[in-house]
Amino acid sequence: MKGKKQLRQLKLDVTVQEAPVDKFLTASGTFTDGDLRLNQRGLRLISEETQSSRPPDSEDLEFSREDLEVIKVIGKGSGGIVQLVRHKWHGTFYALKGIQMCIQETVRKQIVQELKINKASQCSHVVVCYHSFYHNGVISLVLEYMDRGSLADIIKQVKTILEPYLAVVCMQVLKGLVYLHHERHVIHRDIKPSNLLVNHKGEVKITDFGVSAVLASSMGQRDTFVGTYNYMAPERISGSSYDYKSDIWSLGLVILECAIGHFPYTSTEQEESLSFYELLEAIVDQPPPFAPPDQFSPEFCSFISASIQKDPKQRLSSLELLSHPFIKKFEDKDIDLAILVGSLDPPVNLSE
Repeated sequence: MKGKKQLRQLKLDVTVQEAPVDKFLTASGTFTDGDLRLNQRGLRLISEETQSSRPPDSEDLEFSREDLEVIKVIGKGSGGIVQLVRHKWHGTFYALKGIQMCIQETVRKQIVQELKINKASQCSHVVVCYHSFYHNGVISLVLEYMDRGSLADIIKQVKTILEPYLAVVCMQVLKGLVYLHHERHVIHRDIKPSNLLVNHKGEVKITDFGVSAVLASSMGQRDTFVGTYNYMAPERISGSSYDYKSDIWSLGLVILECAIGHFPYTSTEQEESLSFYELLEAIVDQPPPFAPPDQFSPEFCSFISASIQKDPKQRLSSLELLSHPFIKKFEDKDIDLAILVGSLDPPVNLSE
């Protein structure tokens, strides 16, 4: 088909730009990049701000990789694995994310960006990174353990999520995106159900600021399609420039999927998902999905429409969507997401 041929022409070969290993490693085994220093003891940012705010290594001395015992593997991806670990002395559970260090320029920069975001993050809607370590070519991130898994885990059990709960999810994710977009000036680039984590308190937090997406790209995918292509905005697929609003398209698709019970570009009657090229062609050439007005409130339909606009200029920003009537409709209703997640089986059984 003509559309498929055009889409193939958009895909770019990955150019591997490597640098000598010793350019970023000191003799003692410390990974360095600009003002960032990362080794077995932890991470430091060597800057005037860091030096004036706290003594060097003040946190790192209290926490080491040896203090953690591995319970089980809870996730696998192109960049490495995620393990459930427990602190040997105070019993706290964490998620330990291992990233096999790659010296490809694009990957290295993205990893350094995530490390710096984690170090500076002060947002309650972004997963906390307590510590990070570097040893034998692996960067380990000690992350907050979100004990109810992700939205992907939840929709596997409940199939669909009702509007009041979706409003609570949207509000929390949007607050996280406002922080990333307006304070950190970061495009997430990989908003999808598995990157929106939930805990037993009903808190929803964003994780994985594009590192896995870039790692996947370096391992055989195309530069144009960094991130999960299912949720990718049309302007990214077509090779156009994109900004923060590409994350809004992704969020809109995620929320619509949670509402209707299947990925918006497939139907419940379809036995097989669209192929890679069929999906890309549909996203670029066909009208965007919408919430059926006979099944959902006008406010919800409007929210989805404001998020899934093919022209990014027509999409509302994360800050604007926080004031959308759909969010405001349930703002004072005291909707407790913990009730929903508490009724479900946790993704990891700690008693095993």
